[in-house]
Amino acid sequence: MAVQRIRRRLRSCSLLLAAFFFVFFSIYIYIKPSSNRFYDAHYTESPVDPFRGRQIAFWNSFRDVLDQYAPNCPPPELNAHAEAVRFDAIQPSARPDLLVVPDDHLEAMKSAHTSFVAEIRRSNTLTPIHTPGSRGLVSMAGGAFFPLFLAQLRMLRRAKSTLPVEVFLRDKSEYEKHLCEKVLPQYNAKCVVLSELLGSTKHKGVEIEHYQFRTFAVLFSSFEEVVWMDAECFPLYRVEDLLDSDPFNSTGLVTWPDFSASTISPLFYHIAQQEVPSMGLRAATKTGVFMISKQSHFLTLLLAAYYNYHGPSHYFALLLQGAPGAGDKEAFIQAATALGEPVYPVSERVETLAHIVDSGETLVSALAQSDPTEDYRLTSEGIWRVQDPAAGKAPRVFFIHSNYPKFDANDNVFGHKWDSSGFHATRLWTTELDTIKRFGYDAEKAYWEELQWVACNYERSFQAWADKSGICSNLQDYWNTVFADVHDEDPQFVSD
Repeated sequence: MAVQRIRRRLRSCSLLLAAFFFVFFSIYIYIKPSSNRFYDAHYTESPVDPFRGRQIAFWNSFRDVLDQYAPNCPPPELNAHAEAVRFDAIQPSARPDLLVVPDDHLEAMKSAHTSFVAEIRRSNTLTPIHTPGSRGLVSMAGGAFFPLFLAQLRMLRRAKSTLPVEVFLRDKSEYEKHLCEKVLPQYNAKCVVLSELLGSTKHKGVEIEHYQFRTFAVLFSSFEEVVWMDAECFPLYRVEDLLDSDPFNSTGLVTWPDFSASTISPLFYHIAQQEVPSMGLRAATKTGVFMISKQSHFLTLLLAAYYNYHGPSHYFALLLQGAPGAGDKEAFIQAATALGEPVYPVSERVETLAHIVDSGETLVSALAQSDPTEDYRLTSEGIWRVQDPAAGKAPRVFFIHSNYPKFDANDNVFGHKWDSSGFHATRLWTTELDTIKRFGYDAEKAYWEELQWVACNYERSFQAWADKSGICSNLQDYWNTVFADVHDEDPQFVSD
């Protein structure tokens, strides 16, 4: 009996010590000073992850608020789809007005919007869950986009950026164990499975999918200052420099323009209780790249999430009226405006990077987006190149959205097969030359170098390439034909 009592006491002491260690370790992880370093271990290897618990608890509360203040009316009806009209600051086009919404439905949406805004302003439970003082890059990948993301990550590090990275995946089916747990940590990057935070991407008939993921990935990221980049975007220079400068420092939200004019319905401004702005004020927004501070714009993120959560049913029609483009493209800037929070929309036009094929047709290969710090210096001096391109020197190109080529799982790397008659081993960014000079170096060569590296090191690693072959050898042949004898100091890549 005495031996049994001793054993019971030892077991009790062991359990007490284990409980004490668990509580102590949890408190330590929660309160330890934040830094700009990434997690020391992958989250699946950590015995305790308080941040994961905060994410899930936040979502449980926020989802209830999203449901409580849903637009209590049928969806708007479109008479016709808005056309993509090129933005013109001098002679703006008329704002399209194509929605059919009965007055009682309009007032129901306005009431729900007003109540939601009031709730997020006063709520004590909807508090930020990020790590204070942290900053990082957030992207979304999975499937055919994972190779693109890895090339983006290589370009980020090539540009000397040390920002930690979180790449969000839709669900466990997109989780690639070797890449997420062995490869990405070498680049200070981490995979996050969104469905594990949301429980499910579908709730009460509302499904979060496609471009809605941007808002929720940024909202659930651990960073306070976030640079968002779509997987097919990459920087030419060190991204931290933008976070340390105006306009980001003075506003907390920076967006980039699209080619087209705004197609936001006048009815949206009634719902959000704003004046309808001039169509010449700014172009539509392109959300492949943007920067946001959760310290200053947490409420903006919550309202943008509201527009996205109820986007397919109501708000995408109000924000786009059927025009081409991602449904969430106006959500961030309109949420900030509705809340009276500052935003800096880059004024310099987005530019095309194209090449001319044998038929004489010009095919757009990528989009070039300008340095916001240089754009801000110009606009602060009253220089608006969008109104007069000769008014000042164009800002350098900072981001490229490479929509062609892509690592297409069905067609290898190009948008058509390598052995098709339309394929020629040649540069894809040959026009516009003035835009190419604003790179400062041969960015196309650099990107293809990283594309080749990704393909030749991980051709057998990507789920999307499981039934493919020859991707590495195809890229090597292309590289040797087009870039092997090209030098970066070529004057065509140096700005005047």
